[in-house]
Amino acid sequence: MPARSKAQQQAAGAALAAKRGEISPSELQGASKSMYESMSEEQLREFAATKRKGKPEHVHK
Repeated sequence: MPARSKAQQQAAGAALAAKRGEISPSELQGASKSMYESMSEEQLREFAATKRKGKPEHVHK
């Protein structure tokens, strides 16, 4: 499932970096912290790899 917005893609990238040990999980906040706790590395990789072109900054529910 691809990211629906640029913000979601960026949050997934931060969570993925924490999963890989590139940054400390304590540095995460908000959506990236939630994604880190609830998603696998494979799911995060898929979200983070989404192309940003044509995506809105944020998607409102």
